[in-house]
Amino acid sequence: MMNKKELPLRTLLQFRHAWVAWLLLAGCIAVTLLLWQVSIRLVDDRTEARFRTQSLQLKTAIEERLLNYEQVLAGSAGLFAVAGSVSREQWREYVDKVDIDRYYPGIQGIGYVERIGVRRMADHISSVRTEGVPNYLVTPLGSGPDYYPMVYLEPGTERNRRALGYDAFSDPVHRRAMEEARDNATPTVTGKVILVQEEVAEDQASFLMYYPVYQGGDVPDIRAERRMMLAGYVFSAFRMNNLIDGIVGLISPFLDVRIYDGERVYRDGLMYGSNLGSLDNDFSFEMSQTIRHGGRNWLLQTRSTPAFDFLASDPRPPIVLGSGIVISLLMFLFVLTLIRSRIMAQVSAGRYRAITEGAANVTLVLSRKGKPLYASPSSLDILGFDPNKLQSLDFKTMVHGDDWPLLMAGFDDAVDAPGKQMPVIRARIRDAEGHWRDMEGTYTAMLSVPGVNGVVLSLRDLTQLKAAQSELHRLAFYDPLTGLANRQLFRDRLSHVVRRSRRSGEPAALMFLDLDGFKRINDTLGHDAGDELLQQVAQWLSGCVREEDSVARLGGDEFVVLLSRINGPDAAGKVAESILRRLCQRIRLNDHEVGITVSIGITMVPHDSEDSGTLMKYADLAMYRAKELGRNTYQFFTPAMNIQAARRLLQQEELATALDGDRFVLHYQPKVDLKTERVIGVEAFLRWHHPEKGLVSAQQFIGLAEETGLIIRLGELALRQACIQVQALERAGFESLKMAVNLSVCQLTDSGFLDMIRQVITETGVAPERLELEMPAELLNEDPRMLRELLVSLHDLGVCLILDDFGTGSCSLVSLQQLPLDVIKIDHRFIRDIPYNVSATDVASAVIALARKLHLTVVAEGVETPQQLSFLKTAGCAQCQGNLFSYPLDEDALIGFLIRQYERPLIS
Repeated sequence: MMNKKELPLRTLLQFRHAWVAWLLLAGCIAVTLLLWQVSIRLVDDRTEARFRTQSLQLKTAIEERLLNYEQVLAGSAGLFAVAGSVSREQWREYVDKVDIDRYYPGIQGIGYVERIGVRRMADHISSVRTEGVPNYLVTPLGSGPDYYPMVYLEPGTERNRRALGYDAFSDPVHRRAMEEARDNATPTVTGKVILVQEEVAEDQASFLMYYPVYQGGDVPDIRAERRMMLAGYVFSAFRMNNLIDGIVGLISPFLDVRIYDGERVYRDGLMYGSNLGSLDNDFSFEMSQTIRHGGRNWLLQTRSTPAFDFLASDPRPPIVLGSGIVISLLMFLFVLTLIRSRIMAQVSAGRYRAITEGAANVTLVLSRKGKPLYASPSSLDILGFDPNKLQSLDFKTMVHGDDWPLLMAGFDDAVDAPGKQMPVIRARIRDAEGHWRDMEGTYTAMLSVPGVNGVVLSLRDLTQLKAAQSELHRLAFYDPLTGLANRQLFRDRLSHVVRRSRRSGEPAALMFLDLDGFKRINDTLGHDAGDELLQQVAQWLSGCVREEDSVARLGGDEFVVLLSRINGPDAAGKVAESILRRLCQRIRLNDHEVGITVSIGITMVPHDSEDSGTLMKYADLAMYRAKELGRNTYQFFTPAMNIQAARRLLQQEELATALDGDRFVLHYQPKVDLKTERVIGVEAFLRWHHPEKGLVSAQQFIGLAEETGLIIRLGELALRQACIQVQALERAGFESLKMAVNLSVCQLTDSGFLDMIRQVITETGVAPERLELEMPAELLNEDPRMLRELLVSLHDLGVCLILDDFGTGSCSLVSLQQLPLDVIKIDHRFIRDIPYNVSATDVASAVIALARKLHLTVVAEGVETPQQLSFLKTAGCAQCQGNLFSYPLDEDALIGFLIRQYERPLIS
């Protein structure tokens, strides 16, 4: 028969023994699940209400802003009604007083469109030019009896001046709005347009608001009279991103906002998109509203984003679920304990001895007077004392004098409370070798327990445990390479500072630092050199901050600095400047001297956010903005960076899609030999066939390609197309023409560049001597040994090496002499001022003379005037290219150009 004192847990858990406990557990779990579902529903309802509130507030804010801007136009029209006629200077003074940059963000300008009859056109143009607009011209010229050119447009920026003279009435979108404003005598908004003063790289959806101005200042009652008495329009031009970004960032920064022209969703009608939504088009809530203003309807569509869902998340449902499960289990265990409480286990003296002999702790049994009666065999392994010679030991001499009173007080307490385990006591115990060992133990009085008959003291050795804990703590919270705090420890410190700042209102600052060009150092000098640099940077950073501040390494070349108490942004900026000065220096690594700089992003606590993860993200965004501005600088976080980062991601995806869709082509600009006056080669320029912007030049996307790493694939595509074109020119009879291809520093320093060059030459079958590689001048700032090895390898292939943009930046004459270069190109910025700028003329002459001394061929780019060409011939320049000879041509136009130039001289 089974002894109840030895009842196993498996048997105890059987339903016949614990059916009450199991029923209680099932009931508690059911109630917990019900409460959990209710809490989830309440949180969802609250989140949806917050989403709808933000969406409605956003619509109201947009409508109010448009109404304010309409009032500005009404005031402008009133100026004409009062004064009759308004001069250009009066208009400029009025718009300056309005101060649109400060009070009306989003307005590109406020202008006046004047109704001009065809017979008055010549006088009108002459009058405007007399007023200080020398190049003024009404375009486009139509056949109608009246024209509506933009006469005034302020502020008078270079961008706005390009719009002067534009006849908006010639465009159907503008014309519909202008006719409606004229006939109804109300301000009217146009459909989606692209402003004529927009740059190609930064065009965005825009619209204009027109307000009619009638002769005499009064509004005629009859529509026919309105058409006859119309004098012109005052108007405002708006860029949607500038108009809406500030409203969205203030009211709904975490909603995906889109505005469409009209009352339906279609791609061409997209006026504004914050692009904050999920890439998988996944959202929790969506709301569509119609904004009606100026006779135009806009569809405002708002959707929740993962960031909105995260910020709106509530911990209460998991707390309810977790708490309910824990309480259910505790009640289940409590009932089991009541069931098992009927079976009390008493340990016999033999079992007690067997347990103590196999224990890893030291177990002592003391008499009522504190005299040792028994010691477990483990005392020999741990303390070095033979338990059989216990009687000869003086227990008091083994305990540190400072700890003896505490140990005796615990003994007295245990005697007064028999059977109760006393609190843990720590003491230093001397071992047989005389070393102090940190130990902790507990007393349990078992004076009446058979086989024990004493007070049991169980001691555990903490010496090795403390050492192990210390090492584990170091490995868990500190970076093994630099000794700085790691990501986990830094997050704890950041959370602490955020909580303190939230309570006290005292600001703190978080800095995100990234070394500029660290990957290049790692790739060229090896990881050992990179590790040495990271260790040195860690020391420099630690020396730039106070002891109460924190410096951590997140991984790679990313560091963070937490200024726990600071007066404000100015003080944070001073610390950033101190770090930039300290780190901007040269260091010797593996017998190479390299220069380093750092880019810093700063976010303020708690001003920017009170969430640690969000602060890290904001600092990271600000750091990337610092890199975009040229590196070796710092930037504070602004809300606009969130939207800019989303747009940047969209542009990156668009560029990658274009690369996959083979939407890039090459155009070619001829290069002329000044001695023979013949085309001897061409330079390839990359162009992007954009589905909306048309043909886009490389200057507008090469920077993004370099940042995202797409430049490697893009460069190989351009080189391969250029080599194929060389073969096509040979088949057309132009066997001697050379092809120049531009390369970036990112391509040239890539580890697979040489293999790629060899592979393209082999696969296309092009002769290497027909290929010219143009390298930017900043390449000379790279490691000299690495650079020489690269250029020697390229030279051995037989290709021609050209140093582009010569004269810009720093350029070592020793490098020009030692590197296997064939040609240098004078930067176009020195050519464009010839012969009117004496400095530019002197620099160009000096560069040509220097190159000839070094036996290098000189090419001048950007030649556009006969005077420039004449000077370059006189100075001894060998080759030229520029718009004076030909603009960049596509494949077909290039063949036609070459045929014509061989039939007659190119230069007269």
